[in-house]
Amino acid sequence: MANNNKDNVKDAPNKLRVGITIGDTNGVGPEVLLKALAAPEMWELCTPVVYGSAKALAYHRKAIEIQGYQLNIVKDGQQPRDTMANLVEVFDEVKITLGEPDKAAGHAAYLALEAAVNDLKQGNIDVLVTAPINKDNIQSDDFTFAGHTEYLQDRLAGSADDRALMILFNDRLRVALVTTHLPLSEVPAAITVDAVVEKLRTFNRSLRRDFNILRPRIAVLSLNPHAGENGLLGNEEKEVIIPAMQQALDSDDKVLAFGPFPADGFFGSEQYRHFDGVLAMYHDQGLTAFKALAQDDGVNFTAGLPFVRTSPDHGTGYDIAGKGVANENSMRQAIYAAIDIFRNRCRYDEARRNPLKKLYVDRGKDNVVLDLTKDEDL
Repeated sequence: MANNNKDNVKDAPNKLRVGITIGDTNGVGPEVLLKALAAPEMWELCTPVVYGSAKALAYHRKAIEIQGYQLNIVKDGQQPRDTMANLVEVFDEVKITLGEPDKAAGHAAYLALEAAVNDLKQGNIDVLVTAPINKDNIQSDDFTFAGHTEYLQDRLAGSADDRALMILFNDRLRVALVTTHLPLSEVPAAITVDAVVEKLRTFNRSLRRDFNILRPRIAVLSLNPHAGENGLLGNEEKEVIIPAMQQALDSDDKVLAFGPFPADGFFGSEQYRHFDGVLAMYHDQGLTAFKALAQDDGVNFTAGLPFVRTSPDHGTGYDIAGKGVANENSMRQAIYAAIDIFRNRCRYDEARRNPLKKLYVDRGKDNVVLDLTKDEDL
């Protein structure tokens, strides 16, 4: 069922087609993919469509000794069987050297990703889950991006207003980033009022639409130690972050942002438990704490785009590739999360598809306007 509307969620089928890329063939991606799809409950929730190679998956299956695995090979995601895992064969031969970064493995990962994204845009699959890639060996004339997030921004943005936002989450914590795959030396210049406002508004919209939170409370982390100590340790808090928070509050989204909080004390005292989301200024500031707290159930979600994409929150795991010890729970949770987010979007959009007109209520001298297209008046 092709679905080409902007938000890709006009109609929600009973059983979603989940596209899953194989990732780096020398890493743990194929292993966690195979293990996750071996769970019987997967067949009740979705129809998996894997993008990769039968030979590559067979190699990993033999290495980790998974028995009795069948794959239905299809041309693309249009006609998968819903009683077993389906495979779109996008490459045939690839040399597998477990635990070693290799350009051939990077190219194979790119081919799987490109095929899956094309099927996603055509409506052949409903959501996308990506196994880990090596950001260095995937680089080529075709892939010049710092990572999945930047690539998906380029390939999936439906309009100039679509801005990819990296959110890592589990059932206890949601962390979004102002800057993503950026050298630390370049971070301060990238922390601007416009950038922080944009990420706050995108995060707020995602918490409402994707996570079903009506009035999100967002904690904002400072850039400098101790939130700048009133300018002693930096002025970004006073000159950039606080004005951006006020601007986001004054916008149509009315973002409820609090802080900025020093990151060390914020996570150390578990203040994150009082908020629906946390906006960090740069990659390691937010994700070091998240991964320490998330253990094996974290999910990476690309918010702000018309399509749903998730992934495990870990990397290629070269050190344990092929040993059968990789934990598949993050991959399993990424699949579950993609399904949940897609259905949340469907419910959110359906509830707002035919809004009531504004009602004017006469209360003496005051004319009160109730706009029932806005959540705050419901």
